[in-house]
Amino acid sequence: MTIELKAADGGVVQVSPEILQAFKAGFAGAVLGPDDPAFDETRKIWNAMIDRRPGLILRCSGTADIVQAVRFARQHQFLISVRGGGHNIAGLAVCDGGVMIDLSLMKGVWVDPVARTARAQPGCTLGNLDRETQLHGLAAVLGFVSATGIAGLTVGGGFGYLTRQYGWTCDNLVSMEVVTADGTLVRTAADENADLFWALRGGSGNFGIVTSFEYRLFPVGPEILGGAIAWRAEDAKEVLDFYRQFTASASRETTCVAVLRIAPPAPWLPKDIHGKPIIAIFVCHSGSIEAGEAVIAPLRKLGRPVADIVTRRPYTQMQSLLDATQPKGRRYYWKSHYLARIEAPAVDVLIAHAKQLCSPFSAIVLFHLQGALGELAAEHSPAGNRDAAYVLNITSAWESAADDAANLRWARDCFEATQGFSTGGTYINFLTEEEGCQRIEAAYGKPILARLAALKKKYDPDNLFRHTKNITA
Repeated sequence: MTIELKAADGGVVQVSPEILQAFKAGFAGAVLGPDDPAFDETRKIWNAMIDRRPGLILRCSGTADIVQAVRFARQHQFLISVRGGGHNIAGLAVCDGGVMIDLSLMKGVWVDPVARTARAQPGCTLGNLDRETQLHGLAAVLGFVSATGIAGLTVGGGFGYLTRQYGWTCDNLVSMEVVTADGTLVRTAADENADLFWALRGGSGNFGIVTSFEYRLFPVGPEILGGAIAWRAEDAKEVLDFYRQFTASASRETTCVAVLRIAPPAPWLPKDIHGKPIIAIFVCHSGSIEAGEAVIAPLRKLGRPVADIVTRRPYTQMQSLLDATQPKGRRYYWKSHYLARIEAPAVDVLIAHAKQLCSPFSAIVLFHLQGALGELAAEHSPAGNRDAAYVLNITSAWESAADDAANLRWARDCFEATQGFSTGGTYINFLTEEEGCQRIEAAYGKPILARLAALKKKYDPDNLFRHTKNITA
């Protein structure tokens, strides 16, 4: 039976049984159609706001499958999307009617403890990579939620608890292997295909499908000092004012994340605070435990905390401490800014909007970045934004589609109210599906965007990889 797939130009491509059978004969992974029992579960991703249905899902088992899938799509001009971890807020992993190239089964990790490097396949999550590197007391610079895919995180920049010491995730790439739009497998590094290596370090999924990431590793753990301290919302101004001063002078081994939200029914929080507004600071000190205790002591003495679970713990546990705040299957909508500093008036604005939360799962989050990333030139990589000291992420999350309008409005209102405190930049991985050319330009800046556009013309002139935060030639 002939199937219809969406074409890259918006039209329809007829695929005969013979063409599909010829493709399957050389494809080692699974080919799923809408009638396959595994289809629905495979197409579902983290953000339930995204409910797209591909015409076909190609579950790659290795690099050769990726090469074959790209050549198949190019030959027949299919619309394609690429899924790694499926954790992107905009849901770029899934296209409607086209072909989803699914890499989520490719989870191999190889660690070289002597060279302090790790090579990982694109289906890995942060948890997969951390688990292997921590066997050797080493870590890559990754994000904050262990279920996040390494691929999308890395090609979009990437930041986490180690960013203050070592920069963006993409700053710490040694090499990558990538399947380009013409179906060629190439290696990229500072000394090989250097222009493509540059573009992939923040240029998102516009230039090819990365099949292997080689990361520089750093001595971290296996135990660190980390956890969270929480206060009632009435203490939020005192806590945030302290946070402003504390983070401005804290050692780079210490990273703090401030969160304004409704207290969840978590076992580490006292029952009488559940369902009530709180402010919490998640802290990770990756240096010596003793030094960390001294650094964090003033934070522990601040105000009247209702809970304090900062303790010696495995680094892998710290990396998953925020996982419960972002389960798969909720509806998510984010708006974000980069901040050069936290200004005193911004504290009042954030507290005012935290009082208007309309979901117990939503939050206002401040991630501290200031440190190593500012020591490289702005054009070192497309991730750029090296004047950023913080990321402000307005994270709206809820469970029912009936509540969409209220939650979207809250996030947008908070975003608009904080616009004046922004550097003007934004993080490409935090852009929602509605945010287009202007916000992409804000993420890169005009000079870097122009350079990316020239490389897009060179490596993907027909815009095969368009189901992305698209950069056009």
